[in-house]
Amino acid sequence: MGRIFEVRKATMFARWDRMAKQFTRIGKEIAIAVKVGGPDPAINPALRRCFQNAKSVNMPKDRVEAAIKRAQGKEMENYEEILYEGYAPHGVALLVETATDNHVRTVANVKSIFNKGGGTLGNSGSVSFQFRKMGVFKLKPEGIDVDDLELELIDFGLEEMGESTDDHDNPVIVLRCVFNDFGKLQKALEDKSIVPLSSELEWIPTTTVPMNDLQAEEVSKLIERLEQDEDVSKVFHNMG
Repeated sequence: MGRIFEVRKATMFARWDRMAKQFTRIGKEIAIAVKVGGPDPAINPALRRCFQNAKSVNMPKDRVEAAIKRAQGKEMENYEEILYEGYAPHGVALLVETATDNHVRTVANVKSIFNKGGGTLGNSGSVSFQFRKMGVFKLKPEGIDVDDLELELIDFGLEEMGESTDDHDNPVIVLRCVFNDFGKLQKALEDKSIVPLSSELEWIPTTTVPMNDLQAEEVSKLIERLEQDEDVSKVFHNMG
């Protein structure tokens, strides 16, 4: 079928890999949310957040329901969220969020990836001071008056509001709040019947490290290898 089919096939498999990774991550997040707050989304805002994120990546409803059932079962793995900190080449700070049922395996894998990629795994607190943990909400712009919404949400913890695009280059509105105001801003959006495309807790860098193309490629390869590990949920960096 020629070269074009091979390119399409590679692209297709890469997309399936990303989807599978996202489904696994959200499944773990559901398990953790159910364990902490129970299986009823009406009284569990963390679980509602998981549902929004599952919808944003087109995670099938039966997989979401299966994750909830597994989380309630006695045989369910006891996932623990662990944050690893370190440096990539060229002084780029990395934060690696993981959800694991075996921290010995996870730290060994993460350390090995850092070492092979020319980075260094650090101690707790060695990198996180360069970031702020913030709530990040992404909304569809249709039907939203940005100026009015910004004024209305300031009292509920809104710190930053701007425009961006999603993975498919569709326009989105991005809201940010400090970590402690996440639940307050989430409820304010719910009270306004605004359903976010996604709502996440992210580490936002306070400063960035400028990179040329070759340096950025080297750091990106390390980040990609970290993201491919089954226990890694997200990787944050301060690469400029």
